[in-house]
Amino acid sequence: MAELMVGDSVFVAISAVVALVVYFLLQWVFGRKGKGGLSVPSGSMGWPLIGETLQLISAYKTSHPEPFVDKRRSWYGNVFKTHLFGKPTIFSTDPEVNKFILQNEGKLFQASYPSSIENLLGKHSLLLISGNLHKRLHSLTLSFANSSALKDHLMLDIEKLVCLTLDGWGDRVLLQDEAKKITFELTVKQLLSFDPGQWSENLRKEYLQLIDGFFSLPLKIPFTTYGKALKARTKVAEELRVVVKKRRQESDKSKSDHYDMLAALLNDSEGFSDDQIIDLLLSLLVAGYETTSTIMTLAVKFLTEAPQALNELKEEHEAIRRQKQGGERLEWRDYKSMTFTQCVINETLRIANIISGVFRKALCDVEIKGYTIPKDWLVFSCFRAVHLDQDFYSEDARKFNPWRWQGKPPSANLATVFTPFGGGPRLCPGYELARVGLSVFLHHMVTLFSWEEAEKDKLIFFPTTRTVKRCPIKLTRRGRRPPSEI
Repeated sequence: MAELMVGDSVFVAISAVVALVVYFLLQWVFGRKGKGGLSVPSGSMGWPLIGETLQLISAYKTSHPEPFVDKRRSWYGNVFKTHLFGKPTIFSTDPEVNKFILQNEGKLFQASYPSSIENLLGKHSLLLISGNLHKRLHSLTLSFANSSALKDHLMLDIEKLVCLTLDGWGDRVLLQDEAKKITFELTVKQLLSFDPGQWSENLRKEYLQLIDGFFSLPLKIPFTTYGKALKARTKVAEELRVVVKKRRQESDKSKSDHYDMLAALLNDSEGFSDDQIIDLLLSLLVAGYETTSTIMTLAVKFLTEAPQALNELKEEHEAIRRQKQGGERLEWRDYKSMTFTQCVINETLRIANIISGVFRKALCDVEIKGYTIPKDWLVFSCFRAVHLDQDFYSEDARKFNPWRWQGKPPSANLATVFTPFGGGPRLCPGYELARVGLSVFLHHMVTLFSWEEAEKDKLIFFPTTRTVKRCPIKLTRRGRRPPSEI
């Protein structure tokens, strides 16, 4: 009898544990209600702890990551819950919800990034700071890269650097690498007034190590990817500190004749510390290096795969060259006349989705469209899903078609459904600089060269958007004068 009672007790205990585990699993999978009684969006939290992170990464390491989102939209709707990178997440493919999230930055939501990115960029990075400091730095950066600054100062620097790079090309290049050299040297020039040379090339090599650590496990061990990235970050910061210190001493003695971002920071009436300046410069170098170079690469790749679009682009730029004498440089009016070029740029931005979306953290329970976004949950505003949505860009939404941008906009509410540069208070301050840089690059690319793929290559989207083989192309020079004459 005693043995029977012990057996019953063990059975009851096991049953209680199983019931408790089932309860917590149901809570994990089905979530909770907000304070107002509204449920979180439907969805799946995946496996405990890892959630659906592996499925997301696996999808974005292919050329077609859409099935991850498409399946969940068909199951749960345009806004669904999931669990990514260790945190419960609301995944939004609804442009109105995305707009609401972006516009309420600093009120209902705040920027959120993996700890590896936060540590490598620094606490004063433009991506991480908030409040009045962010407004000051964002406004300063925006004013430095606006139309007036581009027209009066920066466009000539862009053209000189593009021509210098293209003049050194042989008959075969890895376009992705060459584009990164252009954009890094250009960013260094605009931030620090340094011309291309050994110093900037050494700095770029350290940046390669730094960026590799963004999506790595944050283990502070020397031989790991993250450990190497931290070491590279220290070297970059040391180099920048030397430059900042020297320029600050110069500005104390006399008025600086530099026209660059560092001069603007040093001359700001409220002042910035050296640490603040270094973190800002470091983050701007990362932004300019990665995004614009990828747009350059993919614009050429997409045009290579669309001969009709490439021919029309050539005609536009050859018409501009016919109005020039010899190596005469481009002027602002030439840039403004590149109408089809802007169609190509818009379509490249829409299809490539250099930034697939942004993470934000809810500062409180937020109610929207009948749902609750719980406090401390992450929200991922997925720009990519909106940009490739047939409801906004017709049945060929997932095909490269620059003509969709001619005449009437492809969508009545374009500002909401086309957000390649983000939006709200964190709208990318360099959006027009990127457009001008790409326009100048394409102008010289199509008037100097004909090209073809050297090898078949494919596009992937994790950890960043890039081509696997770095976009190898074979080049044939056309009859135009060498670009070094500009």
